[in-house]
Amino acid sequence: MWLLVDLLEAKSNEYSEIAMLARTHGQAASPTRLGKEIKVFQVRINEQLKFLDTIPIAAKFGGATGNFNAHHVAFPKIDWKEFGTSLINELGLHHSYPTTQIEHYDHLASLFDCLKRINTIIIDFNRDIWTYISMDYFKQKINKNEVGSSAMPHKVNPIDFENSEGNLGIANAFFEHLSSKLPISRLQRDLTDSTVLRNIGVPFSHTIIAISSTIKGINKLIVNKVKIDSDLNENWAVIAEAIQTILRREGYPNPYEALKQLTRINSEINKKTIHNFIDSLKIDDKIKNELKGINPSNYTGI
Repeated sequence: MWLLVDLLEAKSNEYSEIAMLARTHGQAASPTRLGKEIKVFQVRINEQLKFLDTIPIAAKFGGATGNFNAHHVAFPKIDWKEFGTSLINELGLHHSYPTTQIEHYDHLASLFDCLKRINTIIIDFNRDIWTYISMDYFKQKINKNEVGSSAMPHKVNPIDFENSEGNLGIANAFFEHLSSKLPISRLQRDLTDSTVLRNIGVPFSHTIIAISSTIKGINKLIVNKVKIDSDLNENWAVIAEAIQTILRREGYPNPYEALKQLTRINSEINKKTIHNFIDSLKIDDKIKNELKGINPSNYTGI
């Protein structure tokens, strides 16, 4: 997991200066930077890993029904609660008390839920990168031994991200069942936890395979800056937000409506369209020059 986090941080730094068209609802939106979009996932995973580290690993020590019955009747002078807590704490575990015959698995369920959240974040990342590849924002390193398609020799498919997504889906299905089932045990215990516990390794295995696939996929990526820049240059309408905000700052009447009328059309909005609009505004030349200095490549915020 930490290898993936470190790789995301490295890619975030590598791509930090690459301006890119953002897409909200799948539509062209205020520009962003490719490195920042990678950073989002690194931070999300990091925050969950910090939480993961705080989840205690618990154990019980209390006899057949959790009351130290046999212990107390045999050696009544021993403080069994203190003994049990001390013993389990010395093992580096959290002493769950009181319990029934079994540890109640609440902390274990929290562990599974946290891992499921991390996996969900990685699924989100896989799908975003898959989409960027389909948009031609990324090329992929070619492995001559791989077959992209049995019928279409030209294809280089994003199989690593697809493999990862599939494995994470399986892992999360198991984690979901484990976290919802294990804390439930009839009365002082039933045996349903026993057969379920035998499968704990399964979601961990799928998660490990998935993370390895995501890392492999990331290492194949080649940024296609020509395509990224082309998309930016073909979408000058996205700086309408910047123009109307500055106009509002200057007290210009109804700036949002003016920009909406200009840009919410089905024909091309290009640099000439924007600059002609700016020239038509009844504002100081200094403000016009400020507005003309904005373009899709430099309107990327902080």
